[in-house]
Amino acid sequence: MVLNYIWIAFFLIAFAVAVATFAFTGDAGVFKSIIDATFSAAEMAVMDIALPLVGVMTLWLGLMNIGEKAGAIRFLSKIVGPFFHKLFPEIPVNHPATGQLLLNFSANMLGLDNAATPIGLKAMSSMQELNAKKDTASNAQIMFLVINTSGLTIIPISILAQRAILGAANPTDVFVPILIATYCSTLGGIIYVSIRQKINLFNKTVMLWIGGLTAAIAGLMLYCMSLEPEELARFSSLIGNGLLLLIITAFIAGGLYKRINVYDAFIEGAKEGFTTIIKIIPYLIAMLVGIAVFRASGAMGYLIDGLAWCFSSIGLNTDFVGALPTAFMKPLSGSGARAMMVEAMATYGADSFVGRLSCLFQGAADTTFYIIALYFGSVGIRKTRYAIQAGLIADLIGVVAAILVAYVFFH
Repeated sequence: MVLNYIWIAFFLIAFAVAVATFAFTGDAGVFKSIIDATFSAAEMAVMDIALPLVGVMTLWLGLMNIGEKAGAIRFLSKIVGPFFHKLFPEIPVNHPATGQLLLNFSANMLGLDNAATPIGLKAMSSMQELNAKKDTASNAQIMFLVINTSGLTIIPISILAQRAILGAANPTDVFVPILIATYCSTLGGIIYVSIRQKINLFNKTVMLWIGGLTAAIAGLMLYCMSLEPEELARFSSLIGNGLLLLIITAFIAGGLYKRINVYDAFIEGAKEGFTTIIKIIPYLIAMLVGIAVFRASGAMGYLIDGLAWCFSSIGLNTDFVGALPTAFMKPLSGSGARAMMVEAMATYGADSFVGRLSCLFQGAADTTFYIIALYFGSVGIRKTRYAIQAGLIADLIGVVAAILVAYVFFH
């Protein structure tokens, strides 16, 4: 129901802005821009997102099926079971979804989007099997979505690479601020959902795991800070690609050890790839077209100008306002936010306050609406409950943290 209202709002606001623009300026080009954006977004949803994802989905769902039959998922479930059982009490102990959740979160933290998405879709499907109301998001699915939308990433290599391309004197100077902002976003999202679901976060198990993860992130952060940009890129590539290769090899080796037919297991799982993408396409087209219309009408620009006036009228420093388009676009479109980040660095300079802050916004959260449409659409969930609200709260925490951190580090 919430997605319905948001989608309608995109079009109504865009139409109102377009009519007002024409009435005051006489420029009918805004109508053409909106129509062009609808076709472009619909084509992008299929050609640039859905079709390329078919191959990746087919590969990883096949490999996941091998791993599941070989017992790898059950093995991971036993390791993280005590912690995940506290955050996801609806999921039975040693259920395959637990291991799938771990793999998805691990891939996201390392920036392995192509691996994280199919694993996450498999996890969502496993949780849907436990869901009594098939059209309504369960507590476990909401917690999973919010952790995903908070965008916890240890090494934001794509952002660092883009800064290097645009001539930043020290491309990695945003690394620590991004890590702090995205960690605040994730932790804030978990706390909010835990309050809504009455989950006790002061449990000894939860506190030990969160403390351990915090220490591990801090240690990795300190190590990465000691590396030169080229060394950091090599380290990130080694960790990411090495982890993927280790997972694939371990699954196949486990299948051989368990004496299962590895090839047949792969084919069995891979068959789900195409059917899953077919389910996703309508949701992707609907959301991406709505976002494109909102952007093409100029409504986003007016929103930013209005916010700048509001902040300045109460005496706040408005240096951060120039970077806000990236923050507003991030929950709506990853590619749109990335384009706005690049535009901010190109306009203000890669080493400017706005340029750096736009990088923090890009790394502090993930594409909330896209992720919700993708994952809930894959299992036919229409009633999202408070998932969007929780995801946006996590995004807001990340944005506020990014602004505060940017003023500390760069202002």
